[in-house]
Amino acid sequence: MAISRITSLADSRLDPYLRLSERQLRSVLHPEEALVILESLFVIKLAFERELDVVSVLVDERHVGALESAVPGLGEKGVDVLVANRGLLSQVTGFNVTRGYMAAARRPAAGSLCDVLEGARSVAVLEGLVDVSNLGAIFRNAAALGVDGVVLAPECADPLNRRAVRVSMGNVFLVPWAVAPRPWPGALMDELRQRGFGTVAMALDERAVRLDDPSLRRDPKTALFFGTEGTGLTRPVLDGVDRTVIIPMARGVDSLNVAASSAVAFWELFARRRG
Repeated sequence: MAISRITSLADSRLDPYLRLSERQLRSVLHPEEALVILESLFVIKLAFERELDVVSVLVDERHVGALESAVPGLGEKGVDVLVANRGLLSQVTGFNVTRGYMAAARRPAAGSLCDVLEGARSVAVLEGLVDVSNLGAIFRNAAALGVDGVVLAPECADPLNRRAVRVSMGNVFLVPWAVAPRPWPGALMDELRQRGFGTVAMALDERAVRLDDPSLRRDPKTALFFGTEGTGLTRPVLDGVDRTVIIPMARGVDSLNVAASSAVAFWELFARRRG
């Protein structure tokens, strides 16, 4: 395994980890150069298993052996392995979170809507979510609780944002996802209906039924919509879905965080069905 030692934060090979903004990493004008940052040994191993094009790995010199054990044949993959001591790496943003392992990989392309919906029975649809931590948590919940795919409204945050990848524990690379077409939400609603999906929104409105209502089990395929924490789903979405649902609350609490509510809803509507 070819190893390069990093002795200064000024080294240009650290640019993706230290100096490039999320916008620069995404490189919209030159998508072939776009990068995504991976943090933790678990996510790096997953990236290799999913055959992402990993460009470089940045690792604490004490962990080189563990890296090589976790990713057998790393030396044959043509990946730059950058090694530094703990003192230098402690100056890298997020080092305490990464535990001394980071990597930069070519950004994988999003799937098409048709690919995500084909053969799916359960789909999460996200509108207006801009908090990347919530986005990452929803992807992790989706992977754990049997959701077949995720569809994002055009204005949602980037699932491959550095923090979203970290919070998702790499599950943004496991759960198929796509960005919905414009006009939103009409084009998506038409596509879902043509494919036989029932559409359900998590929303506090007068027609909402409880999440455990037996009528929610009658659709063989379900698209479940989530909105922002501040304002929820927009009126066009609420007017377009078949039904709205709520999670019954106690002690005067009106709602849960969107990431927490997604876990409850995925379990009740999707995971328990398959169990």
